[in-house]
Amino acid sequence: MAGHSKWANIKHKKAAQDAKRGKIFTRLIKEITIAARLGGADPGSNPRLRLAIDKAYEHNMPKDNIERAIKRGCGELEGVSYEEVRYEGYGIAGAAIMVDCMTDNRTRTVADVRHAFAKYGGNLGTDGSVAFLFKHCGQLLFAPGTDEERIMEIALEAGAEDIISNEDGSIEVITAPYEFVTVKEALEKAGLKAELAEVTMKPLTETLLAGEETVKMQKLLDALENIDDVQEVYTTAVMEG
Repeated sequence: MAGHSKWANIKHKKAAQDAKRGKIFTRLIKEITIAARLGGADPGSNPRLRLAIDKAYEHNMPKDNIERAIKRGCGELEGVSYEEVRYEGYGIAGAAIMVDCMTDNRTRTVADVRHAFAKYGGNLGTDGSVAFLFKHCGQLLFAPGTDEERIMEIALEAGAEDIISNEDGSIEVITAPYEFVTVKEALEKAGLKAELAEVTMKPLTETLLAGEETVKMQKLLDALENIDDVQEVYTTAVMEG
């Protein structure tokens, strides 16, 4: 579904991510550690690790930090053992929310997540209650005015699944999760750099919020994102002022 204010929402998301930059290092180290543990230390044969390393370099993480995280994941260094947990629930006006966590203590994490939902007007749901409303994929978003035909030609040639033109003029390229890096590199080689590029859980539906609902929903999302064990928060909410 083409977004009403996709561009405004994306810019808001980027600003929020930049404001939390200090926390981003912690999250990236966890992701690199668990990716190395599950798929090995070679980014050439471990697409998840390659994605995590690329993201770390984008955020100017020192190489030493990255290498230590890989060694920790592979058991060469002592460290905390994390596991992945996903929580699902509902926010304001029934908008779906998915919360991906990495934790060394599930009891603490679920208590923190449940508290945030309860305090800010949401409800923690059961496993699977909203997952079907999201698609795991790579997403590259280009600014309104970018050459759509050129994007389409290069992205599809490189293995993209879909090209979406939004109402606000922005263009989205959708890829399978592990085709993302190949498509992104092909586009960048052609001089087409996305404003936002990530592997994400893309909402398949949208819940439009405005006014007071937007304010309440933002408080809930901020509370969830501020939990130390939370890696990512996804929502079907599209928020207008």
